[in-house]
Amino acid sequence: MVQKYQSPVRVYKYPFELVMAAYEKRFPTCPEIPVFLGSEILHESKSDDGAIHIIERSCKLNVDAPRLLKKIAGVEYVFFIQKNTVNWKERTLRIEAHNETFANRVVVLETCSYSVHPENEEWTCFEQSASLDIKSFFGFESTVEKIAMKQYTSNIKRGKEVIEHYLKELISQGITFIPRWTPPVAHGQKAEQAPASSHDTNDAPLESGAHGATKEQTGSSCPPAEPVSPDADKLDADYIERYLGQLTPMQESCLIRLRQWLQETHKGKIPKDEHILRFLRARDFNIDKAREMLCQSLSWRKQYQVDYILQSWRPPALLDEYYTGGWHYQDRDGRPLYILRLGQMDTKGLVKALGEESLLRHVLSINEEGQKRCEENTNLFGRPITSWTCLVDLEGLNMRHLWRPGVKALLRIIEVVEDNYPETLGRLLIVRAPRVFPVLWTLVSPFINENTRQKFLIYSGNNYQGPGGLVDYVDKEVIPDFLGGDCMCTVPEGGLVPKSLYQTDEEPENADHIRLWTETIYHSASVLRGAPHEIVVEILEGESVITWDFDILKGDVVFSLFHSKRAPETGHKEAMLPSSSAAGDNVQLIDKTWVLGVDYSRMESPLVCREGESIQGSHVTRWPGFYILQWKMHGPLPCSGSSLPRVDDVLASLQVSSHKCKLIYYYEVLASKDFRGSMSSLESCNSGFSQLSGVTTSSSQSQSSSHLSR
Repeated sequence: MVQKYQSPVRVYKYPFELVMAAYEKRFPTCPEIPVFLGSEILHESKSDDGAIHIIERSCKLNVDAPRLLKKIAGVEYVFFIQKNTVNWKERTLRIEAHNETFANRVVVLETCSYSVHPENEEWTCFEQSASLDIKSFFGFESTVEKIAMKQYTSNIKRGKEVIEHYLKELISQGITFIPRWTPPVAHGQKAEQAPASSHDTNDAPLESGAHGATKEQTGSSCPPAEPVSPDADKLDADYIERYLGQLTPMQESCLIRLRQWLQETHKGKIPKDEHILRFLRARDFNIDKAREMLCQSLSWRKQYQVDYILQSWRPPALLDEYYTGGWHYQDRDGRPLYILRLGQMDTKGLVKALGEESLLRHVLSINEEGQKRCEENTNLFGRPITSWTCLVDLEGLNMRHLWRPGVKALLRIIEVVEDNYPETLGRLLIVRAPRVFPVLWTLVSPFINENTRQKFLIYSGNNYQGPGGLVDYVDKEVIPDFLGGDCMCTVPEGGLVPKSLYQTDEEPENADHIRLWTETIYHSASVLRGAPHEIVVEILEGESVITWDFDILKGDVVFSLFHSKRAPETGHKEAMLPSSSAAGDNVQLIDKTWVLGVDYSRMESPLVCREGESIQGSHVTRWPGFYILQWKMHGPLPCSGSSLPRVDDVLASLQVSSHKCKLIYYYEVLASKDFRGSMSSLESCNSGFSQLSGVTTSSSQSQSSSHLSR
């Protein structure tokens, strides 16, 4: 397996020429880097005007490896070839390095670059990437991989410290300004060349760019000149530390690589950095597992329109009165504090009166609000706040809370939150736990992630008071009055829900349209092998526009559009109406006796849609009649040869059954005068998974041409 590393952008608040002077002090030897024993120049060349300077060196390294392994390998040191190309005119340095020792067994490639900060020409940016591919190493491949990655990561940040060390050394010597490269003067003109190192600090003060504006709010200290720049939206180290927290070099690399993968497969539509980081933490920074978990969550968010829940969800009055939870200031670490008086909540009454889905949607809105409050507190306190604290009061908990449907609802809520809001809970403080609590804990704890369980602190009786209790985590001034504090808390006191408000047996749970899948405008369908799903749209006059929007949740399908003058015969006549398609239904309309080209005709070429894709498109009708939208199963497509798999490749590996595909869809018929998009036909594109990101693609962009955009 090839191990990869990608650094964030690191910024030196010094001019490029001064940074280059500090960099050259590392050669031929560098006591500041003990592993670097020395170097020898193999080749050196300059361009005629002196703008390009190329140096190729052989570098000798002392790898910290067990003596036995060195003896088996038969080497004491390893040698690398490093090629440095500095362009004084463009003010860039490109470093390319590869191993010379064991080149047929191990391939190490490293690329580094120094360049001028796009927004402040007195600052210098540094980026670094590397890969390690161990083909064979005397049966010690795994050991060598661990040693190599440990050695490499330990020297990454050390490299920046060394440059800063030599910069300070230059400054202590009075060298604060080095003139930029200028073209050679024409023949016969008087040359007036400044010395390579100047002690005159008045010409260009060292701090001249120290207070330049940075774009930390956007997540990048090196923003692009245009949104389409290939260097768009990079992360720099200062931004990561300020908004995301302290990460190891490999953790930074995982974040950058997963973020880059999302950018490459979903242009302009990626979650926020802190959201991606939560999934990486939940999977111990295993990038493949985090990617799998994140893809499933983004698909879930779109299917149930979770991105809009804070705008669309209005809790019923019953919840406002009887749901005993609410936000209450923050804890000592600046985390938003949520208080839940679970012991005072009539969970049985709420489930009977509102249903499981209403409670789930309410909990989702709480989690969405929690993420929003974390962002606000990050800006308020000037440090990363990525999770919140939950204070649960269990006074009043009894066997009524162990009602089986209520526990079932709780377990489902826990499952949904664990899958889609990982690492959002910073700490859970449980106080006044009664004797019945161990029974409830035994039921729910297996469904809680181990990392989450480690954040639980449980207090029984009154031992939450005093040292070691709540005051260690929550300021005394904000401890609620019902827990012995002086702060008035507005969380509802709860009580028993009147039975008169319970839903009757004839009154289904979704009577008030609170079920997740009934509030969505989408309809769901299954596509079986040999049994496509089809819907028919009757057009009474020409020049109408059929529009569609569908997501492939499972499997690969082929989407086609047909036209027939004959009305299809089917028992599912309600499928002709967009609002009445039953969830999970499979409808076949094209009779097996029909002949393509005779009884019906294909209006557009088939479109292969991969699992996880979201497709929007439109078709301008030319004739009246019956238009049939068809989704049928498609065999797996070969994987592309790119180094990074696409979203569809990841999701395809998750497919449980090869005999069933699932999709959700929405379609609408518009008069051509009401349709503001392009008038070309079958204009489909991938819309991405989610609206988590603030950057989206407008519908006019997605329908700007007749070719497929992937």
